Order: sequence, then C-alpha cells, then structure tokens
Amino acid sequence: MPIEIQEITSKKGLKDFVRFQWKLYKGVAPYVPPVMDFELSALSKEKNPAFEHSEGRFWLAYKDGEAVGRVAGIIHGAEAEKEKKIRFGWIDFIDDYDVSKALIDTVQEWGKSEDLEVIHGPLGFTDLDFEGTLISGFNQMATQATLYNYPYYQDHFENMGFEKAVDWTETRIKVPPGIGGDLNRAADLIGRRYGMQIKKFKSGKEILKYADQVFELLNESYSHLYGYYPLSEKQIKYFIDQYFGFVVKDMVALVNDKEDQVIGFAVTFPSLSKAFKKAKGSLYPFGFLHVLKAFYFNDTVDFFLVAAKKEYQNKGLHALLWSSLYEAFVKHKIKYVFSGQMLEDNKNVNNLLTKYESAKDEEIRRRCFTKTIV
Repeated sequence: MPIEIQEITSKKGLKDFVRFQWKLYKGVAPYVPPVMDFELSALSKEKNPAFEHSEGRFWLAYKDGEAVGRVAGIIHGAEAEKEKKIRFGWIDFIDDYDVSKALIDTVQEWGKSEDLEVIHGPLGFTDLDFEGTLISGFNQMATQATLYNYPYYQDHFENMGFEKAVDWTETRIKVPPGIGGDLNRAADLIGRRYGMQIKKFKSGKEILKYADQVFELLNESYSHLYGYYPLSEKQIKYFIDQYFGFVVKDMVALVNDKEDQVIGFAVTFPSLSKAFKKAKGSLYPFGFLHVLKAFYFNDTVDFFLVAAKKEYQNKGLHALLWSSLYEAFVKHKIKYVFSGQMLEDNKNVNNLLTKYESAKDEEIRRRCFTKTIV
C-alpha cells in the first residue's frame, strides 16, 4: 500500500501528532513521554514566539489507514537566509524505509520550493527544543529534555544519504562524597583572585530578577554552537515563564562579578523522567502530583542550562558553579547528576564531570544529520 502524507493544520491534528510517539514507544522502559500541554505550546503559532521569525509545518504518515510516522519541517528565518538550510524535527516512524523516506521527502520538497539547499536535523525551533537522534545509550532512561528513539533510526537516515553534522554526548555521574571542603576552598581562592562571587538566594522569586541576564549570557556564549541562533526578547520571556517558575532556589547556581552582573550560571532541576512516565503525558487531573512529589523526593538532578562568559571560562569559574551545586546536592541527598546534552567538543564541562564515577554502563550519544537537497 502507498504511504499517504497528511499535513496537520488543526489543534486536534496536533494532538494526534503528539500522541503518535506514545503509541510507537508504548512499553519501552527508557522512553519518557513529554507533557501534551508543553508540546502543543511549542507547536502553536499562537503561543510560541519562534513563529515570528520561523515557519513550521507538520505531517503525519498513514499506511492502510493507520498512522505510521510523523515529522515537522522548520524554516528558521536567519538560518535559511544565511545557510540555505531547512530543519526537520519531531520525527518518529515505524521500521519501514518507505515511511521514513516519504516523511523526509516531504520536508525536502518544501525546502526545494523555498530555494533551500541543505536539510538537517532532528532539530527544533531553538536549541532548547528536543534535538538529536539517539545512536547509543538505548538502555538509559531519557531525561525530560532529551529524545528517545529506536536503534533503527540511524540506519534509515544513513540509507537516505545523511551524514553526521555534530554529536551531543550526555554524562551521568554518581555524586562523589566528601569533596565539599576542597571545592569550597578552590572556589573561595578563585573567587577572590578574579572578583567572582556565588549568589545566594532566599527564595526562587529572587532568581527571577537575574533571568534576563541568564538568557542574555546564553545568547552570547552559545552563539558559536551548531544550529544556535539568539533568542528574541519574546522568546526569552516565553522560556522564563515556562521554566523559571519551577526552579528550586539552591539548585540554580549563579556567579556574578563585582558589579553584580551574571558571568556564569548552571540551572538544574530534580529529575522528572519517572514523574512524566507516571503522568503519561498529562498534568491533569493527577499527573501534577507525580511531578510535585519528584521536586521534593528525588535522588537525581538534570542539568538544564549551563554557560559562562568566555573571558572567565579558563579562570576556574566552573569550580564556583560546582561548589554551589554540590552544597545543594548534599543538602537534598542527591546521588546522581545527569548532564543533559553537550556538544562532544565542550571540553570545559565534559572534563569536569568525567573526573567522577560514571552512573551509566553505555555511552549516551545523539546525532544531528545533514545532507544536500537533491
């Protein structure tokens, strides 16, 4: 039977688009379902300010009347203009080459109609969306901010002529006992030498006044990363509203200079992976109880964002961040730290975390694929 591709244009269709992955990965232990409300917000022209400078189209693939795949096509305005690229993301499919090829061909045809020359992905509208195809680490539970997929995805992409653009790796460590004193001494020495100080907060609300500076630094320090384009003021507000209302005050580390300007930060969250699995994609009526419990009873944290001003990166700033977070980890009895995705050449953070005992038995690696549109 031929593959039928249908473009999604309604809210009901978007819900079907999101639900497809739940069916595809039903019973797969490492898979963590996203929350429906968060996904619909990211895919909504009315809610996501990324649509002000980007275009997004969404398709479902059907075979014998049954949904067998999905894909998003994204034209990021600045990227399309400068690099002639189109993105694909939110891609999932059964192990049928005709299905995966039909999905990618659909995105490519859109790109060709817009005179674009390269297709790459999986990527989202921004670096804070889901990105990368899992190519190793299939036995590890995904974090709430990372994708899971079946091993056959890589073969499908390579059979279509895709090549590696970049890889992201994920480090998972056991929190080492008894290093607080050494970290504090190093942080104190480095802080006094270079005029850096760790900010302390009495409440999560106090962190909000630095949120704009955090995202300004993110734009500055991530500007050279693959596929990253600066977030607009509206996008910054969107992500502040979406995430910063949930932060645990001592699990956010800020390092400021003498003028109280943010020069480095690390934002971590208690792991919500198990909570999201129990919630099954919905916060209501009971899913939020699992999430709330995860904030207060958890032995694992996930890194969400980490950045530092370039001129301070080789002056030990990461030691101050780690010192601040280690204190919180001990206080909250955290046993495991998951780094989240980092480009494989991010030596500063990778070298810091790989000094400690690993909490995984297989490398976790995700890949962005690219090819010329023919």
